[in-house]
Amino acid sequence: MKKMMLIIAVIAMGLFSYSCGGGKDDAGSAPVDKGIGPVKSVFIGALDDVKAAEGKKIFDAKCTACHKIDVKYVGPALKGVTKRRAPEWIMNMVMNPEQMIKENETAKALFAQFMTPMANQNITQDEARSILEYFLSLDK
Repeated sequence: MKKMMLIIAVIAMGLFSYSCGGGKDDAGSAPVDKGIGPVKSVFIGALDDVKAAEGKKIFDAKCTACHKIDVKYVGPALKGVTKRRAPEWIMNMVMNPEQMIKENETAKALFAQFMTPMANQNITQDEARSILEYFLSLDK
């Protein structure tokens, strides 16, 4: 009985400690900005070359009017974006730019800097994941 009580106490303390993190990723680190939109969690595993190639096609067709990889253009240069932003933020921005610009502080700051709102290209969640894989392939 004492062992059971000890196990329950240890689990309760662990849950309490975890819940007191205030949405932070690690002890003492700032909360991760995941943006606003349908993407709440993204698992990043090994690079998916097929999705990355599809993402490049989508990027070339829908994004290059405003974005270049290595230089600022109408919008920011995207090289290194996976090191600056959470994967959820990237996908939410690609799929949900209007709401992101209205409600997300990082997107608001980008809009203030570039003075041009990101156009909604009606990107699906699967297409956004392919674009993310493309960006990951550039940043590896």
